[in-house]
Amino acid sequence: MKRKFVVILFVVAVIVSVTGVWVYNMFCSSAVEERFTVHLRADESYDDMVAKVRSSIAYPVAFDIYARRIDLDRGIEPGKYIFTEGMTVVEVARTLKFGADKSVRLTINNARTPEILAGKIARQIEADSVAIIGALRSEELIAELGFDSAEAMFSIFIPNTYEVYSDISPEALVRRLKRESDNYWARSDIQTQLERVGLTPYEVMTLASIVHEETNAAEEMARIAGVYINRLRMGMPLQADPTLKYAAGDVTIKRVLDRHKSIESPYNTYINVGLPPTPIAMPDMAAIEGVLKYEEHNYLYFCARAEMDGRHNFARTLSEHNRNAAEYHRALDRLNIR
Repeated sequence: MKRKFVVILFVVAVIVSVTGVWVYNMFCSSAVEERFTVHLRADESYDDMVAKVRSSIAYPVAFDIYARRIDLDRGIEPGKYIFTEGMTVVEVARTLKFGADKSVRLTINNARTPEILAGKIARQIEADSVAIIGALRSEELIAELGFDSAEAMFSIFIPNTYEVYSDISPEALVRRLKRESDNYWARSDIQTQLERVGLTPYEVMTLASIVHEETNAAEEMARIAGVYINRLRMGMPLQADPTLKYAAGDVTIKRVLDRHKSIESPYNTYINVGLPPTPIAMPDMAAIEGVLKYEEHNYLYFCARAEMDGRHNFARTLSEHNRNAAEYHRALDRLNIR
């Protein structure tokens, strides 16, 4: 009898020991093998929020047990949560319970329309795209910041990465981006470049939006900007094809035709001399710098290359340009691009 009792005690001890090790491993061992970040939104359910975390950690069952113990389902604050390597399920759950890191690194770059920009921003902060576009198209806010249209306002924002709070209001964000733009143009080095180019910040952004739409080759942007600056100084129409696409409301146009060149619009730079009334997009930083650091040369023309590699041939005379253009149009014909 005594021997049987000893065996039972031994078995119980083993079970307790194994269970203890199991519990320790689940609750006290590292559940995060690699740093990860989740963005939890106010419009998500508790289950959806938790699912984002559970999928990236070890011991999800232990997480669920501890989450119930601390009543995590009573509410998780929306925001950005960073979980670092080595955190346990207890630390993960308590991080969710007691709050998020509200700071986010908001990156904005080029966008053709305020709606596209709103969509990009909405993926990075808590506000949805409807609220953001409401701010970008708010007549009161546009007037407050000194613009006359949403297109004029959004396209002046400087592409960059900004540290903001994830719950920043769309209106506060727009004001912040305008301040950042003002600060950029107030820099002494930028002021020196503005004097050289002879354009206002708004005119630089307008020209940069055209340059951006002309090429994806960053190394060509300063040269293309130089062509347009030469034309502006001569009083020669820019004849920029991207402005015709903008005037037509169709950026998918693959071949600009004579009918496009006759569109009645202030954005038609074939029939209007000078820059269009607003930028035609929010340019990227490469295009902005391309204008500010434009290349000085004697080129007045450029045309896409027949190789269709996204690069251009440049010309000083119309006859040279016409030869380049004829070669390019033959390439379009071979590809049946009409």
